[in-house]
Amino acid sequence: MEPGNDTRISEFLLLGISQDPELQPLILGLFLSMYLITVFGNLLIILAVISDPHLHTPMYFFLSNLSFVDICFTSTTIPKMLWNIQTQSKVITYEGCITQIYFFLLFAALENFLLAVMAYDRFVAIRRPLHYTVLMNPRLCGLLVLVSWMMSVLNSLLQNLMVLWLSFCIELEIPHFFCEINQVVRLACSDTFLNDMVMNLAAGMLGGASLSGILYSYSKIVSSICGISSAQGKYKAFSTCASHLSVVSLFYSTVLGVYLSSAGTHSSQSSATASVMYTVVTPMLNPFIYSLRNKDIKRALKRIIGVPVI
Repeated sequence: MEPGNDTRISEFLLLGISQDPELQPLILGLFLSMYLITVFGNLLIILAVISDPHLHTPMYFFLSNLSFVDICFTSTTIPKMLWNIQTQSKVITYEGCITQIYFFLLFAALENFLLAVMAYDRFVAIRRPLHYTVLMNPRLCGLLVLVSWMMSVLNSLLQNLMVLWLSFCIELEIPHFFCEINQVVRLACSDTFLNDMVMNLAAGMLGGASLSGILYSYSKIVSSICGISSAQGKYKAFSTCASHLSVVSLFYSTVLGVYLSSAGTHSSQSSATASVMYTVVTPMLNPFIYSLRNKDIKRALKRIIGVPVI
C-alpha cells in the first residue's frame, strides 16, 4: 500500500447525533451547557489545587492533571460540533479531521493512564501509609505523569500516521459528531487490516494494562481495609479512594457500554449517541464527584468562589 490520499480528499461530513432540524436547537443548548459546566467545573478543581497549600499532595496533583485532561478531551470534539450546528454545516476539513483524531486519541489514552496512576497512588496511601510521602515523592509523581504523556503521544501518533496512509472513496459521510477513528477507517477504499490490528492491539494493551493495574490496586486496597479492626478506620480508609473509584467506574462502564452498544446494534448512529456518555458526561461529572465527596476540595472551593459549596 502506497502512502497518500489517491482521491485528494479535502473534507468529510459529520452527520452528528441527529439529522432532525427541529432537534438542532435543543442539541445545541444541551451540549453548550454541558461543555461550559465541564470547563468551569474542572477549572475550579485546578484552581483549588493550585491555590490551597493543603492540596499540594500527590493525590491532588494527579487530580488537577485529570481535570486538565478532561477539559482538553471535551474541547477536542464539542466546540466543532457546536459550530457545525450553529452554522448549519456538517463539513470538517481533512486536516481538521486528522487533527481531531490525534488529540482525541491522545487525551483518551491519557485519561486512561491517569486513572491507573491515581489507583496506584491510593494503593500506596492505604497499604504503606507510613512511607507514603517518601514513596510518592514529587520526582516519582512527575515521572508517572510524564510517562503517561509519552505513551499517549506515541500511541496517538502511530494510529494517526496509519490513517494518513489510507485512500478514501467517494462516500465521505461520518455517522458521528466527531472524527471517530473507527468510523473514518471504515470509509477507506484501501486495505485497513493493519489499521484494525493496531487499533485493537492498542485498545487491548493500553486499556487492558491500565484496567488490570486498577483492579489489582483495588483488590489489595480492599484486602487492607478488611484487615482494619475498627469500623471508623475502615470508613476513613475507604473514603480516601471512594471518589476515584466512582470516576473509574463511570469512565470504564460508559466506554464498555459504547462498545457493547455498537457491537450489538451495528448502528453507527446509536454508537454516536452512546459515545456522548464518556466524551461529555463523564468529564462533566468528575468535578462534582470529587467536590461533593471531598472536604478538602470543598474548603478550597469555598475560599475561591466565596459561597458555600454543597
